[in-house]
Amino acid sequence: MIEFTKFILGNGLTVIHHEDKSTELCVLNLLYKVGSKNEEAHKTGFAHLFEHLMFGGSIHIPNYDEPLQLAGGENNAFTSNDITNYYLSLPANNIETGFWLESDRMLGLAINPKSLRVQKGVVIEEFKERYLNQPYGDIWLKLLPLAYKKHPYKWPTIGKAIAHIKNANQADVNDFFRQNYAPNNCILVVAGNINLEKTKELCNKWFLPIPSQNILSNPLPQEPVQRKLRRKTVLADVPANLIVMGFHMDQRQSKNFYAMDLLSDIMGSGKGSILYQELIKKKNLFSEIDAYITADAEPGLFIVEGRMLPNTTFEMAEEAIWMVLNHIKTKNIDENDLKRAQHKNETSIRFGDINPLNRAMKLAYAEYLGDVDLVNKEIDNYLAIHTDDITTESKKVFKESNCSILSYKIKKDDSK
Repeated sequence: MIEFTKFILGNGLTVIHHEDKSTELCVLNLLYKVGSKNEEAHKTGFAHLFEHLMFGGSIHIPNYDEPLQLAGGENNAFTSNDITNYYLSLPANNIETGFWLESDRMLGLAINPKSLRVQKGVVIEEFKERYLNQPYGDIWLKLLPLAYKKHPYKWPTIGKAIAHIKNANQADVNDFFRQNYAPNNCILVVAGNINLEKTKELCNKWFLPIPSQNILSNPLPQEPVQRKLRRKTVLADVPANLIVMGFHMDQRQSKNFYAMDLLSDIMGSGKGSILYQELIKKKNLFSEIDAYITADAEPGLFIVEGRMLPNTTFEMAEEAIWMVLNHIKTKNIDENDLKRAQHKNETSIRFGDINPLNRAMKLAYAEYLGDVDLVNKEIDNYLAIHTDDITTESKKVFKESNCSILSYKIKKDDSK
């Protein structure tokens, strides 16, 4: 059981306090309710760009990392489709340094032309290195717009194109900051060796004076039901042919999410998984094959991804995968396989909860989803799934009309 206290400051900042006297550390986790889904279609990659800009210094603190390190702390951040999350840990007796640093960059980021130019360059290089200059690196740049036609999940967190980052100007980033980086668009978790009274005192001192902002709350366009199979083939300099099949599935708070998450483990996790046993060990069609989910807050994707052996054609690969999926749809999975997946999830969750930072992140994300007590229901939600739940949901998800297939085909060298 993760115990917590939730309160909201006058400026709209949601604060969750979790005391842990067993550690000498204290953690601050700030979840801003802005991810790539909150961007404009012609100005993408901004949430990820701000993940970098937020470390470039604020109005009163030109260097974020130096005072944190001098106080014995460390920090990092990540961006997803749904959120941008910043976190730091410090010795508990130095935690006010964290409040000072985080409140100042929420109050006013120093987005000067030099900082913007430098961070744009960093993000552009990351775009090239991770998405353009390695085999299969552009999977999400190609699969997401194939699977999504309306919802802003149709572009990855890095953005649609380098040009969107390159063309970002001072006015654009200033507007994005004002619209999203405000106390009333943030969830602050204070966890570790700090009591509630001290937490409230520091929150009132450092965050309460920051004014709230007019946060844009335009409803996101909902993705219509996919009615037919979609395909895209890419000729590329890749080491092996690759097939990626994406199926729309339910959002994070649905019971069906837990069923499909467990199924992804049963199908694709380890050498005992269904896909490994059937399509690698028995049929020798793939060198690697996996199943996983995107785990988005809103309806995401169930992915089957396989790297094919040289003698395997795309027709053979696709037919074999459908054979496995159709079997799952028509016959309940083995009860022991389900129990193993459930126990694996339970062990992973309990082990993760040992770390106060993990607890802080989970509390923030659960609050973002609308129920902070989800942190204490997660294991029960997985254990409540039965084999027939998985069969029922598989019938809805694993339909040809609900599938988008991306194929990477080796580009032949005609000079040889």
